[in-house]
Amino acid sequence: MSLSNGNVNSLVCLTEESVETLFLLGRENLIKGVSCFVERPVEAKALPVVTSFIKADVNKILKINPDLIIGFSDIQKEIAKELIGLGKNVLVTNQRSIDEILHWIYRLSLLVDAKNEGIDLIQKLKSKIEEVSKKSKLLKKKIKVYFEEWDEPMISGIKWVSELIKICGGEDIFDVRSVNSSLAKERFVDWDEVIEKDPDIIFLCWCGKKANIDEVRNRKGAGQISAVKHNHIYELDPAIFLQPGPAPILDGLDVMFSYIQKL
Repeated sequence: MSLSNGNVNSLVCLTEESVETLFLLGRENLIKGVSCFVERPVEAKALPVVTSFIKADVNKILKINPDLIIGFSDIQKEIAKELIGLGKNVLVTNQRSIDEILHWIYRLSLLVDAKNEGIDLIQKLKSKIEEVSKKSKLLKKKIKVYFEEWDEPMISGIKWVSELIKICGGEDIFDVRSVNSSLAKERFVDWDEVIEKDPDIIFLCWCGKKANIDEVRNRKGAGQISAVKHNHIYELDPAIFLQPGPAPILDGLDVMFSYIQKL
């Protein structure tokens, strides 16, 4: 391992948020391998692909021999276990809220000797939150929102998504589950529950595949829901909203607010 001043000199990123964050910190030169799902920034798509979300090419990672491998979520525990068993240094985090995302950015900035850049980025993200929050306070009513992260089984939004909805002046109809549940299986919902809660707007953000708005419109009883009646069903980009890094704040807030303010 080659380290200077106790910091990391080479990294493999198993998920997208660490890639984007490192670019924003000006430390993109440290990245030696990425996920096949990486999209932000576009320059990152040229980096060597070594993993999907649930399966990594361990041989490629071993050839790179990074100082540190960074991942996210309990879903990557088997990848982490295998790499740790092979003697590699692995950091897998489980940030679920906006506050945890900001703390994670700070910790990452320390690892790559970019503390000042990390503080600046965090301030930029906080300013964006404040900007959209001020705009949302001018809205005339609370907009009930259903955010669907997956369709079979139906999964409602994770905690940071629920917080985005609130910042944008909306009310997540399944906020209790998002706040109190860290695992996806704890956020399973039933379509009858959605009908009963009658959201004004539906956001579809299916992780790993394109959302099918027509399929949602044709679900049993969908015609009873205000969002369906008034054609307020929108697809959101999972590359922005479903990564626990800067993207949902930097770009996601503006996108979400643009839809909510129309109602």
